Amino acid sequence: MKEQRYFYHPAPLDCELPSDEASHATRVLRLQAGDEICLMDGCGTFYEAVITQAGNHHCRYDIISTLPQQPAWRGQIHLAVAPTKNVDRMEWLAEKATEIGMDRLTLLDCRFSERRALKTDRLERIIISAMKQSHKAWKPTLEDMQPFASFIKRSDLPAQRFIAHCYDQADIDSTAAPDAAAAKPHLHSLLQAGTYADCLVLVGPEGDFSIDEVHAAQQHGFRSISLGTSRLRTETAALVAVHLMRLAAE
Repeated sequence: MKEQRYFYHPAPLDCELPSDEASHATRVLRLQAGDEICLMDGCGTFYEAVITQAGNHHCRYDIISTLPQQPAWRGQIHLAVAPTKNVDRMEWLAEKATEIGMDRLTLLDCRFSERRALKTDRLERIIISAMKQSHKAWKPTLEDMQPFASFIKRSDLPAQRFIAHCYDQADIDSTAAPDAAAAKPHLHSLLQAGTYADCLVLVGPEGDFSIDEVHAAQQHGFRSISLGTSRLRTETAALVAVHLMRLAAE
């Protein structure tokens, strides 16, 4: 079967690939006039096209057909995570979460954050590459670093929102019974309990959220959840959360 070549173009009706995609098509893949390609606009539509002109830094095409895609899952999948000190681990997370399927990735600045600034240009390129590799019709939105305190107050957050942390209920509530640890449900059980809707999960830094941050999140409608009995690294916990949301949204 002939291999389909996918390229990202947010404005495909321009009929010329962006310079980086054009260089990849003509200098790396050696595509020429007459070769067929598939464009993805990141907003839910694929376009079949044929190359009409190909040079070292430019690639023009004619669109043959427009192929609107159906969403692969219900609702919105939103992950908000405190970046790790090691940028490579965040890049890995962005790639794998995009391949699994998510709609939005927000970077959080928390009290115990090890990294309080992160350039998003490279993360954006990694997300686009993963979107093309996994043939996703929608490109996840990447949001710049946001202070935790202001993020949890946003009016556009979904009603179904959770905060994953390692504290027992007794740690965050002095009036809780000694066996209150069981009161923190697993994300899987909550997502399976009813019809999936837009969902947001917060994942903290390696040092976890502070207790004050957990309290603040709960006051703004976030429910404390567990991701299992194992202590997970930030990027692992975040990927588990995305996977569980994606499975529930089938």
